Amino acid sequence: MILDLPDRDFSGYIFDCDGTLVDSMPLHFRAWTASFVHHGAPWHWTEDEFYANAGVPDRVTVMELNERYGVSLDPDSIHDYKAEWYSRHLGDLAPVPAVAALARKYQAEGRKISVASGSDISLVAPSLEVAGLASLFDIVITPADVKRGKPAPDMFLLAAERMGVSPSDCLVFEDGKPGIEAAEAAGMSWVFVPSRFG
Repeated sequence: MILDLPDRDFSGYIFDCDGTLVDSMPLHFRAWTASFVHHGAPWHWTEDEFYANAGVPDRVTVMELNERYGVSLDPDSIHDYKAEWYSRHLGDLAPVPAVAALARKYQAEGRKISVASGSDISLVAPSLEVAGLASLFDIVITPADVKRGKPAPDMFLLAAERMGVSPSDCLVFEDGKPGIEAAEAAGMSWVFVPSRFG
């Protein structure tokens, strides 16, 4: 994987987790599918829909699907089953080599780095741990820390604030369209990480 990096240094670097730092998107898709089947969801959620929704908080995704299909499945129950299934299969995870190498490089150089993920901390923390990246990050932002998840800019703005860096001096690494929209809304530069085929 070759990343198209801007030709300048930044004061802060913000990484999405799933599909960006950790090659976890196929596992998340399997977890979603298992939970939907378990709860008798009336829809067949395709991989295309899953990747188009990358970075959107789980419960928001369920609420949007409920509205689209005219049902009222419990977002918490679907999330909890998905999270439990995902946690049982964590051994399948590995870092995304090109992105993990950059995170390690920036951290070794004393640069300010953080994670801003659409997944709950209960999933992000063990994913980073299994991938061998948890020790790099003191700042991890998840949907519980903000009012609005991606594509709103809140998560990235909070990450910049906690790093003590101006949003305009941050570079975001993202694999999903909602995350890129969030970076742009935050006034940040971004790098696309092609997780689907990475």
